[in-house]
Amino acid sequence: MAPTPDIRPVGDLPNAIGKTAARELSQNGITTLHQVASHSKKELLAIHGIGPKAIAILGDALAAKGLDYRPS
Repeated sequence: MAPTPDIRPVGDLPNAIGKTAARELSQNGITTLHQVASHSKKELLAIHGIGPKAIAILGDALAAKGLDYRPS
């Protein structure tokens, strides 16, 4: 299995989400925290490579900017 390419940084997304999560979000057109905030946790968890750890890290980053996930 080939290693996952590291495309970070992606927009203003935190690097701590991991390279797989960053790549998958980018491939789904999500490159900013404002774009993350336009999605629900459930929608984001449906994307391959996005798990509870990435959701928690993104949630903290959203909160720091006064943002939150879209309600499900």
